[in-house]
Amino acid sequence: MNRPKKIRIFRRYSDAASKVARFMLEKDSVTLEFKDNTSYRWTNQSAAPENIARMKTLALSGKGLDSFIDSTVKDRYLRKIR
Repeated sequence: MNRPKKIRIFRRYSDAASKVARFMLEKDSVTLEFKDNTSYRWTNQSAAPENIARMKTLALSGKGLDSFIDSTVKDRYLRKIR
């Protein structure tokens, strides 16, 4: 039996001054699309569960995500998507 494909939905990040344009939250990861059209995925394994939880909170609140990325998880992404 074929399973339906999981629909991935990006949400707009509400801080207009941010480098982050959109985000997608999944159980164990956060994927961000930046205004320069690059996309990165951070996971519990690559950046630690407590950092992923914090990124989710900041993404939903619409503020502070840029600063957190730059200070804490900048190079700890799983992969650059584009």
